[in-house]
Amino acid sequence: MSDIEIARKANKKPIQEIGAKLGIPSEHLLPYGHDKAKVSADFIKSKANDADGNLILVTAINPTPAGEGKTTTTVGLGDGLNKIGKNACVCIREASLGPNFGMKGGAAGGGYAQVVPMEEMNLHFTGDFHAITSAHNLCSAMLDNHIYWGNEQEIDVRRVAWRRVLDMNDRALRQITCSLGGVANGFPREAGFDITVASEVMAILCLASDLDDLQKRLGDMIVAYRRDRTPVYCRDIKADGAMTVLLKDAMQPNIVQTLENNPAFVHGGPFANIAHGCNSVVATKTALKLADYVVTEAGFGADLGAEKFLNIKCRKAGLKPKAVVLVATVRAMKMNGGVAKADLGTENPDAVKNGCANLGRHIENLGKFGVPVVVAINHFVTDTDAEVQAVKDYVASQGTEAILCKHWAHGGAGTEDLANKVVEIVESGKANYAPLYPDDMGLADKVEAIAKGIYRAESVTMDKKILDQLKAWEDQGYGNLPVCMAKTQYSFSTDPNERGAPTGFDIPVREVRLSAGAGFVVAICGEIMTMPGLPRVPSAESIMLDGDGNVQGLF
Repeated sequence: MSDIEIARKANKKPIQEIGAKLGIPSEHLLPYGHDKAKVSADFIKSKANDADGNLILVTAINPTPAGEGKTTTTVGLGDGLNKIGKNACVCIREASLGPNFGMKGGAAGGGYAQVVPMEEMNLHFTGDFHAITSAHNLCSAMLDNHIYWGNEQEIDVRRVAWRRVLDMNDRALRQITCSLGGVANGFPREAGFDITVASEVMAILCLASDLDDLQKRLGDMIVAYRRDRTPVYCRDIKADGAMTVLLKDAMQPNIVQTLENNPAFVHGGPFANIAHGCNSVVATKTALKLADYVVTEAGFGADLGAEKFLNIKCRKAGLKPKAVVLVATVRAMKMNGGVAKADLGTENPDAVKNGCANLGRHIENLGKFGVPVVVAINHFVTDTDAEVQAVKDYVASQGTEAILCKHWAHGGAGTEDLANKVVEIVESGKANYAPLYPDDMGLADKVEAIAKGIYRAESVTMDKKILDQLKAWEDQGYGNLPVCMAKTQYSFSTDPNERGAPTGFDIPVREVRLSAGAGFVVAICGEIMTMPGLPRVPSAESIMLDGDGNVQGLF
């Protein structure tokens, strides 16, 4: 059966039963139908002093068209841990509509390792993304309105830093001219749109600890500058309060279930190539209070998602992961080894060995954070014993272990070996998490630390304007912030076609943005766009309702 057929045959339990597994009383579940709910802020607050469980990060090699299955492995491991008798839950991100109708497809796992309800999760779900979009654009409207009605803050319309957002891939909106049409429509200026998952509001929702922290962070956002270059904050135009109201419900994490009726938190959704790529801090921390093992994921490859999870989310939230699971596939190793997608079904252990350099670099990088790594080989039916053994032998040469996982076909039963290994790592107490760089390192040096230490770039190109901007932010008190690198997910370099483990390349930093409310500086590298476009043949062309009213083509 296909993923969507498996999901539709799920034997879902009422969400109150799923909540009860974690000790959440039904009165603290705010239901959205029968199979999904939000967890109340009052219940979360009541658990603040409880002990934390063990946090496990799932990440992956750089994505290829061959597929890696990071979310599928996250869900499978959560089910596997429950299968061996552990109290475990998973924490993943919500799906963005833009990529779902573009080329990425759904984000709820696959096969018999899925989170359900799959269709709702990949569409409107509980409305969190709509709330974030509305809150962000309310700030945009209030900013332009403030300028229109006298501009008390003396905003320089040439230096408005706040862009609008939309949760859809739409390249036509990357750069726009707004307020045309005469005096009644305001002061014309250049502007643009980002996708909602790149919004600072999204980042703030995912990093805030509660509603008070949320409003403070929203108020700290820089929306524009005056002629004397002093910043204008969101609180200066009095938008932070109303934005918090719009985000009140969205701030509460969503709980759903896996196909095996184990609890799953699905909350927040920043992309890892243009944002920090992790689910919300409030969801992760809530899960840690309620479960002994919490399996979370970070977006795209470990050079992006895991780096940001470990350097931004863990640093800011005080989280200390106990183990990292690095997902790879035989098919992806062959593609990194030079095999064309059409030929991936043919046995080729030599290509697997050649492609393992990408995997090896990620293993080495993750070791720099002091957290033990185990490799999960996400099994495909075309994999041969010789190819699987080639991956295992290579990983062993790197000082760790690779475990074959068959969760797509067998659910939690297919990850019991991985689950037992994760428990062994956790109980060994070997984890000694530390971020890659200290807070007091200069911003430009932080960019270089990531580019050279994680990507293995030979050099980083930042022109004088960018260096001056970073220095100005340091002088304004933002020098202790971490850096969020925005670059292609397909390669360690900024060239998406350069697979494997390239060296000797340059990382060009095209632009830097200060996310003062979220608490990081964004460095936009290469040709990466914060508003994606649709591919030549978008998935939307094949998404439709069948005669029975079922969604077709979404996944």
